[in-house]
Amino acid sequence: MSDQPITYASAGVDVHAGDRAVELMKESVRAATRPEVLGGLGGFAGMFDASALKGMRRPVLATSTDGVGTKVAIAQAMDVHDTIGQDLVGMVVDDIVVSGAEPLFMTDYIACGKVVPERIAAIVSGIARGCELAGVALVGGETAEHPGLLDPDEYDVAGAATGVVEHDAVLGPHLVENGDVVLALASSGLHSNGYSLVRRVVAAAGWDWSREVPELGRTLGEECLEPTRIYTRPLLNLIEQLDGSVHALSHVTGGGLAANLARVLPAKTLATVERCWTPPAIFQLVQELGQVPLEDLEQTLNMGVGFVAMVAAEQAGRAVELLAAQGIDAWPIGSVGDPMTASLSEAPVVQGAKGVDGGMVQLVGDYRL
Repeated sequence: MSDQPITYASAGVDVHAGDRAVELMKESVRAATRPEVLGGLGGFAGMFDASALKGMRRPVLATSTDGVGTKVAIAQAMDVHDTIGQDLVGMVVDDIVVSGAEPLFMTDYIACGKVVPERIAAIVSGIARGCELAGVALVGGETAEHPGLLDPDEYDVAGAATGVVEHDAVLGPHLVENGDVVLALASSGLHSNGYSLVRRVVAAAGWDWSREVPELGRTLGEECLEPTRIYTRPLLNLIEQLDGSVHALSHVTGGGLAANLARVLPAKTLATVERCWTPPAIFQLVQELGQVPLEDLEQTLNMGVGFVAMVAAEQAGRAVELLAAQGIDAWPIGSVGDPMTASLSEAPVVQGAKGVDGGMVQLVGDYRL
């Protein structure tokens, strides 16, 4: 038997710190809402008025869940916690918009070794900011303290969101046609994939996250913590403005551009993509610093392209203009065609990914370095 009484606090869980964290995050969460949200922070469940769906012909719900991977290790090393939440939102809601759905609401989950109220509030402030950028309501969340499982300064984040789209407006391979133009949408940097590779390269080089890197114009850590770009609103606007000419979208996450593009192509079609752009400096730095083979680099990092859109050829120019007006650089990188007309010996072909028996993607040419 213990000589002293054992309390929840002595076991490592501070419920009062959790309450303090909730108080600190209230202001930022207040901005991440929509008129349909019912109730406030602190309920057992977030509530969202879905009566608007009754006016839809055949509403289809779309849902997604994700985290940000080992990017949190850099946030912890830098002691910068107010950006990682935007990464979380981007990884979740931009998977939903791939189907053409509008994300409606989101919940988050933070697991930590010790609740430090200011740190938890900083993480949630980034989540709330991301939700605000995406037009998504943050309807609830959970912060769980796991002493003994996680170190006091360790944490991880995850989230889930739900959206809706009319059944006859769902985007995907069934709409893609030969001749469609593949548009690249610029990323804001590494986004939230490939950080196990990046961290291994940095460690092998003996670099510190606080190292000033002239090619980047800031420290390595600041570059690597650049928040994931959130494409939700610009893409929903593009879909609406082009009225049927956006056929498919792909979020360039784990697996890189080719594998994720192949997932949204019809079987027996080929998208030929030209490496006609200059990858931002961080991608070149990772490759040179770690002598990373190009194939491995392209299978791991987004190379400066965070999203791709397959658009009817006659609307490709307008799509570029509409995206530019919303602050997103976009440019054509290829087209969809019949693989029988292509020279498949010219370069390797990526086919299918993550269990999807999709089309094929061939990357050709050299980057403009």
